[in-house]
Amino acid sequence: MSVAHRVIKNTGFLYAKMGITMFISLYTTRLVLNSLGAEDFGIFNIVGGAIAMLGFLNAAMGGATQRYMSYAEGEGNKEKLKKIFNISTVFHFLTALLLGFILIVAGWFFFNKILNIDAERSYAAKVVYCSLITSTVFTVMTVPYDAILNAHENMRYYSVVGVIESLMRLAVAFAVVYSSEDKLIVYGILMSFVPFITMIIMRVYCHRRYEECTIAPRLYWDKQLSREMVRYASWSLFRASTGMLSQYGLSIVLNSFYGTLLNAAQGIANQISGQLAVFSTTMMKVLTPIINKEEGTGNRRVMINTVMIGTKFSFFILSVFIIPFIIETPYILTIWLKKVPEWAVLFTRLQLLRSMIEQLFILMENAIAAKGNVKEFTISKSVLNILPVILTYCCFYFGYSPYFLYLNWIIIGGIIGGGLLLYFTHKECGLLYSEYFIKVFNPCIKLLLIMFICGLFPLYFMPISFFRLLIVCFITTMAFVISLYMLLLTNQEKIIIRTLLSKILKTTQINAKLSV
Repeated sequence: MSVAHRVIKNTGFLYAKMGITMFISLYTTRLVLNSLGAEDFGIFNIVGGAIAMLGFLNAAMGGATQRYMSYAEGEGNKEKLKKIFNISTVFHFLTALLLGFILIVAGWFFFNKILNIDAERSYAAKVVYCSLITSTVFTVMTVPYDAILNAHENMRYYSVVGVIESLMRLAVAFAVVYSSEDKLIVYGILMSFVPFITMIIMRVYCHRRYEECTIAPRLYWDKQLSREMVRYASWSLFRASTGMLSQYGLSIVLNSFYGTLLNAAQGIANQISGQLAVFSTTMMKVLTPIINKEEGTGNRRVMINTVMIGTKFSFFILSVFIIPFIIETPYILTIWLKKVPEWAVLFTRLQLLRSMIEQLFILMENAIAAKGNVKEFTISKSVLNILPVILTYCCFYFGYSPYFLYLNWIIIGGIIGGGLLLYFTHKECGLLYSEYFIKVFNPCIKLLLIMFICGLFPLYFMPISFFRLLIVCFITTMAFVISLYMLLLTNQEKIIIRTLLSKILKTTQINAKLSV
């Protein structure tokens, strides 16, 4: 199966999973909120937020494991895969225990020095906290199996597990609704079983399906490889931690100068950007193991082409959703929030613009990581992560407007950060600047301008309304489809799309005949 067909198939599985889990998640949240009440639901989120701050540790370790497994899969080295799996299993087991111990010790500070929770609900909150620690431990221990599925590009089973996990959360919500006990305690305890069951499901499947899933640390331990993986994970952790500090640091600086109202506007912008970005990050999850695998195989040219094609199409997908949102931000926020906080509209537009700029370089970091030489890049990227916080503080100190937070972020994190990624991808992986601008940057900017200009026309002759929003969405979508096929796709990409549509049509006809 070609790379293009693998990407299309796996992306389809992940989008199907995303659609199902998003619907279940929205309904589950509604059930839980109505059952627990605003106060108990707030307690669960406050306690959960204290633990979620350490999520970047798990993400960094998981990314390192996936990189090495996909790379070894590309090499076709089964013995090395067994070593990586065993090293990863031991490290994540020890990390889970260490993280659990740290969170238990930190619990004293959370409940006595930081968290503001009524005394009568303190016991329930502590039970929830212990349950969430248990959940975190099981989640960390599941990472090696998650990496195995990604290395084998088994997005079908990965999606099935995701749907099962969402259904279990829905079942917990129903159990809470009909429970006669303390609902917050019941919810916390039952939620701790979800990652445990998920871990068991993935563990059983992987051990039966993949021969490298053999737990024998003494037999497959490799000191040199373990040092290499720890060193790689440490640099990933350092880069992720500076990114987290930048995100929270900017929020603190904004709060210090302008108060919580602008934090609310920032939170709305972040939430919208995060939800819309899911449509493009889904493709990234499909492409990451392919990039690592092709580098491991030694197909550097295929790896670079995958990065460029993936970057271009993830930008295209994001444009379909972001362009009409930027144009109609005031109306959309009014429908969603009714009372829109001051600065929320401008913050949202600037945050979405930043997301579009970063999308132009989004897969280059994966290419650099696949190459493995990440020290110099990590140091440079970490410096850029911290710079917006310092510059924003200086701007606010001298009385500049709040939107300079996003201008600094766009210039440093988006434009300069993108240039940094392009430079290191050229240096480490051999990506030609001219090739990138011709195959990626040029078509992406053309599409952006065409969609944006076409989408602005209804604003000049129609009043703000839901009907105008529909017209804007329709016009931008038509502009996307026409310009994509007529101007921006290569002949090879057109052939792939026509072949895929032909297969879908044939499958539909066969199913129709069978049903008759």
